[in-house]
Amino acid sequence: MATSFTSSNLFRLFMPMLMMIGVMVSVNHIIDATKANSGFVTNLPYILFGTAVALSHTFKQSRMAMVALSMLVAYLVIQLRLQSPLSSGTTLLELSLLSLLLPVSCSLSYLFSDTGVISKGMAIFGAILVSFIGWTALILSHFATGGFLGFDNDLLMAVPQISRLPLVLVLYTLAIIGATGIFLLNFNRPIDAAVYASIFMAGGTFIFFHIPYISSTLFSLAGVLIIIYVISASHQMAFNDRLTNIPGRRALEMDMKHLGRKFTIAMLDVDHFKSFNDTYGHDTGDDVLKLVASRMLSVGGNAKVYRYGGEEFTVLFKGKTAKDSKPFLEELRKEIQNYEMVIRDELKRPNDHKQGAKNRGSNSKQSTVSVTVSIGAADSKNTRKPEDVLKKADKALYSAKEKGRNQVQCAR
Repeated sequence: MATSFTSSNLFRLFMPMLMMIGVMVSVNHIIDATKANSGFVTNLPYILFGTAVALSHTFKQSRMAMVALSMLVAYLVIQLRLQSPLSSGTTLLELSLLSLLLPVSCSLSYLFSDTGVISKGMAIFGAILVSFIGWTALILSHFATGGFLGFDNDLLMAVPQISRLPLVLVLYTLAIIGATGIFLLNFNRPIDAAVYASIFMAGGTFIFFHIPYISSTLFSLAGVLIIIYVISASHQMAFNDRLTNIPGRRALEMDMKHLGRKFTIAMLDVDHFKSFNDTYGHDTGDDVLKLVASRMLSVGGNAKVYRYGGEEFTVLFKGKTAKDSKPFLEELRKEIQNYEMVIRDELKRPNDHKQGAKNRGSNSKQSTVSVTVSIGAADSKNTRKPEDVLKKADKALYSAKEKGRNQVQCAR
C-alpha cells in the first residue's frame, strides 16, 4: 500500500509536538473557550476514550483499548483527586505517582497480543491497573498524616521555572517520550503511534499541570489521536494478508497506481505447492507460505512485496529495470532454496509440553524439506501500464516453470 505522508513515522512523531505547540501558543484562548463550555470540554476525554475502546473492540485492537483505558483512568483520577492546589495535602504526591505509573501502564500493552476487548489479556491488564491503584492507595495512606516531610526537599524537589512536577519525574517523562519516539521511528505501527502520542500528551499535562484546563485539552487531543490510530490499524488489517502478515492484493493494486515511469514487477510462485498440501497437510502448506513471505521481506533493492493470492507473490521495484532487479530476485530464490524447513509430525507430537521440549532438545532426527520458487519479471521498457507489465511478468513466470522451475526468467 502506498505510504501516505499522514501515516509516515515522521508525521506521527511530530504531530503531537505540533499540537502541543499550538496549545501553548493559544493557551489563553483555550482557557476562555473552556470556561464558556466547561461541562462539555471536561467530559470530552471520557467520550473520546470510550469511543476508542469501542472501536478497538470492533476491530480487535485490544492493545489500543488498553492504552485508551489507561488514559481514561488517569483522566478520571485527575478530575476526582487533583483539582486542589499542588501545595495542599497529598495532591503533589498523587500527581507524581500518576506521572510515574501512566507511562508504565501504556507501555505494558506491548506485552499482549491483539484480540477483542472482552478477552483474557484485557482482564489481566485490568487487574494490573487495579493493582496500581491499590499500591497508590497504600502509599497515600502511609503519607496521609506526614504529607511530604522528608521527601519534598530531595526526591520531590521541583524547579518552578521548568515545572511544578518534581525534576526527577520531568526527566523520567522526557526519557519515556524519547524511548517511545524511537520505537515509533523504527517500527511505525499504529500501536507505537498510540503509545507515543498518549505518553507525550499525558507528559505535557503533568509537566504543565499548573496551567488551567490543560488536562482536558491535552487528554482530548490524545483521545482524538488514539481514535485515528485505531482506524489506521483497521485499515492496515484490510490491506494486509492475515496468514503471511505482508500486504495483500488490494495493497498491490493501490501501489501499482504510483509506480512512476521506470519500474519492474516480478511474480513469484511456490513450486509444487499442491504436492506439499497433499503430502503434509494444509498446516504445512501454510507454513510454506509464511516461510516464503518471511524470506521475501529481506529482498534487496528497496523492493515491496505482496501476497498476490494462493501460492503466488508479487515484488515491486521502483526505478529499476528487470536487468537491475534480477540479482536481487536470484538472491531471494537461492535464500528460499537453501532454507530447510522442519516438518511437524502432528501424529508423533506428544501431548505433554515437557516431553515435547525434551524431544526438541534431543538429537533425534527431524524431517526437513526444502522449498523452491519460480520467478518471472518484466519492466516498463515497452509499456508503462502496470497491468500490462504484470501480465508480462506472469508469462515470464510460466516460462520459468516450463523450463524446469526454481529459476528467474525476465520477459523480453
